[in-house]
Amino acid sequence: QVQLVESGGGLVQPGGSLRLSCVASGFPLDYYAVGWFRQAPGKEREGVSCISARDSWRHYSDTVQDRFNISRDDAKSTVFLQMNSLKPEDTAVYYCATVYGTSWCTGPNVILNAAHWSLWGQGTQVTVSS
Repeated sequence: QVQLVESGGGLVQPGGSLRLSCVASGFPLDYYAVGWFRQAPGKEREGVSCISARDSWRHYSDTVQDRFNISRDDAKSTVFLQMNSLKPEDTAVYYCATVYGTSWCTGPNVILNAAHWSLWGQGTQVTVSS
């Protein structure tokens, strides 16, 4: 079965850290770019980060730059999002998504448009609160 499954969300205090995982099954992840998006109540889905196929490029939105780190382990069909220095405004459901091809999420001017990503996970809730 072709699917993505996120895990690692939870409740954390401001300034804390969480590590999200996205496990792919049913297809070879190494030919796909992987993105992380988030959606807070009443807001549109927002692109957070992405990593290209073969890990040649990584991109972060301005709101998470220098706090989040994306990585991938294709041998385990898993992509990670390490989130540090979390803020209450990071509270959202976090989704991973994939798109096939080595040209996605490459170059200096990446635009994370959710409409371009074809396969989505079910999401994991991240709540940052004291």
